[in-house]
Amino acid sequence: MSKAKNVAQFTPTKTLRANARKNIEDGAVTKTYTLDRKKVIELLNAALATEWVCVLRYYRHYFMATGMLADSVKGEFLIHAQEEQAHAKILAERIVQLGGEPDLNPDTLTKRSHAEYKEGVTLKDMVKENLIAERIAIDSYREMINYIGDADTTTKRVLEGILEQEEEHADDFADMLDGWIGGK
Repeated sequence: MSKAKNVAQFTPTKTLRANARKNIEDGAVTKTYTLDRKKVIELLNAALATEWVCVLRYYRHYFMATGMLADSVKGEFLIHAQEEQAHAKILAERIVQLGGEPDLNPDTLTKRSHAEYKEGVTLKDMVKENLIAERIAIDSYREMINYIGDADTTTKRVLEGILEQEEEHADDFADMLDGWIGGK
């Protein structure tokens, strides 16, 4: 009985070299990129808008938080704002690598964002709104990752890294609601 062999098909070096010299204006995107780049850039721009809306909401909450628990919660708001801004930077860089342009138009930011800009009145409201926004981000990133699959492993890794941090943020806020602020 013979075993089936997994024989990989690799492009000959001479062909790789020749292909690399073609369409060099496309930068990192080569002919082996099989996804619809415009669609991927559109998805990444929606994620970028979401991140900026979250940055703005977190900063507002940081500045407006008051009350007995405000100092510790404000620290979380500030850290999360900075982490969301780092996500925005990574997403914008990937958009450019794919030959797109990051859409940072403030006039349309909230319309393109998956998350809403909810100010919240009380500290508990602010924490709830941030938890809701993180849950939205988790689902939207998961959908993007599933769409991209293994066809664009770089974008997939970028999104997986952001998703991991969004899940940590959601955990932080769920803990705050449960433990510090009197339950959900």
